[in-house]
Amino acid sequence: MALQIGDTAPDFQAETTEGPISFHDWIGDSWAVLFSHPKDFTPVCTTELGYMAKIKPEFDKRNVKVIGLSVDPVDSHSDWAQDIEKTQGHAPNYPIIGDGDFTVSKLYGMLPSDVSGDPGERTPADNQTVRNVFVVGPDKKVKLILIYPMTTGRNFDEVLRVIDSLQLTAAHKVATPVNWRQGEDVIIAGSVSDEQAKETYPDGWDSPKPYIRIVPQPSKS
Repeated sequence: MALQIGDTAPDFQAETTEGPISFHDWIGDSWAVLFSHPKDFTPVCTTELGYMAKIKPEFDKRNVKVIGLSVDPVDSHSDWAQDIEKTQGHAPNYPIIGDGDFTVSKLYGMLPSDVSGDPGERTPADNQTVRNVFVVGPDKKVKLILIYPMTTGRNFDEVLRVIDSLQLTAAHKVATPVNWRQGEDVIIAGSVSDEQAKETYPDGWDSPKPYIRIVPQPSKS
């Protein structure tokens, strides 16, 4: 079955541009973003890797570790990093997994289980399904899966927005409405009865309908 939200993120050992890792141990007590690429030296991915490096401090503030993956060997990633820095102004400042044997791509359902052979003989189009973003919580559960086509660059500002929501809703029994941003009003979770909500929100809430109970954002902690 395909990997779904709520599943345990598969653990794996891999070589990266910052040395070998065991994925669950590498995550530790942090959150993590794993984002994948079909091949090195592809234009859209070059812009993504550079932008992720630029905004990595925002992920650091949220206790989120970042790791990339591309279906090529680690040595190739190092050469690609030079191009990324030259064209985007920022070199990757996070590890990138070398998945030349397709192990992680197959484990995470991004490539069919029967894929094999020399990754150098495969084109980006052969690996076009390796365009995922996985957000993994400290409990090693998958919290978000995004899949992009090769022709559309990813929006990592949106990934940060979702992480803000995930971390808030993990700490409080609330949900975040459409286009929510940090600091805006939230919705009391449907699992919370009105009686329970009164204990947490003694000043009450706005309720355009009985099932929509709007309150100011609580503190994340």
